Amino acid sequence: MIRRAAFTLFAWLCLTCVGLAQTPAITFPVLTGRVVDEAGLLTTSDRASLTASLADLEAKTTAQLVVVTLKSLQGTTIEGYGYQLGRHWGIGQKDKDSGALLIVATAERKVRIEVGYGLEGTLTDAATKLIIENAILPAFKTGDFAGGIKSGTDQIVQLLRGDAGSAPPAQLRTAAPARSSTTMPVWLVIVLGVGGVGLLIYCAIAGGAACRGIMQLLFLLALSGRSGSSSGRSSSFSGGGGSFGGGGSSGSW
Repeated sequence: MIRRAAFTLFAWLCLTCVGLAQTPAITFPVLTGRVVDEAGLLTTSDRASLTASLADLEAKTTAQLVVVTLKSLQGTTIEGYGYQLGRHWGIGQKDKDSGALLIVATAERKVRIEVGYGLEGTLTDAATKLIIENAILPAFKTGDFAGGIKSGTDQIVQLLRGDAGSAPPAQLRTAAPARSSTTMPVWLVIVLGVGGVGLLIYCAIAGGAACRGIMQLLFLLALSGRSGSSSGRSSSFSGGGGSFGGGGSSGSW
C-alpha cells in the first residue's frame, strides 16, 4: 500500500513538471524605478513628476506605489500577471505588504490597480473600480494615456494619504476580505519534483517507517509554498519584499 501511494505521488509530480514545461514562461520588465514605462506612453516630464509624487507618498505613508505600462500581457490575464509582477518585484514593505501597482497593458487595452495584502482595507475593490472608471478610462478612451495615468495615480495617492475631500466615498473604504493564494512558485515545484523523485525511489526500496516519514514530509512541502521573492531591482529603487494576493480591480477601453 505504501509503495502504491509512493508511485501515485511520483506520477503526480511527473505530470506537474510536464505541465510546467508546456506553459510559456512569463517575463517581467526590470524594476528601473517607481515608473516603468515599457510601452512608452509617458514623456520624460511625466515620468519625473509621477516619480516625485510616488517618492513623497512612500516618505509620508511607507506605502509603495509603482506605475507600469506594458506592451503585452504575454497571453495571460491582467489579473494573473498583476499579482505575479507585484510579488516578483516585491513592492511594499515585507512586514506590512504595503504595495500597489497601476498597470496598463496597451495590446490588450487593459488597466488594473493591483493591491498588496496590507492595503486592501484602504484600496478596496470598490474604491479601485471607481478610480479606474472615473479617473482613468475616460482619458484612455480619447487616447490621452498620460492624462489617465496621472489622474489615476493622483486618486490612488490621495486615498492612501487620506486627503480629505479627494478620496472616493467613505463607505467604500471598508475592509476588504483577506485573500489567499495557493500558487506555488515554479522553482519550488521543480525542486520538489527533482527531490521527490530521489526520495520516492529510496522510499520504494527502504519501505517501513522511513518511507512513511518521507511521504509525510513530501505532502507537507507540497501544501506549503508561497511566493514572496523579488528580483530585477535597480540600485536606486527597489521593493521591500511585500506580497500580493489578487486584490484590486481591472477595466478595459
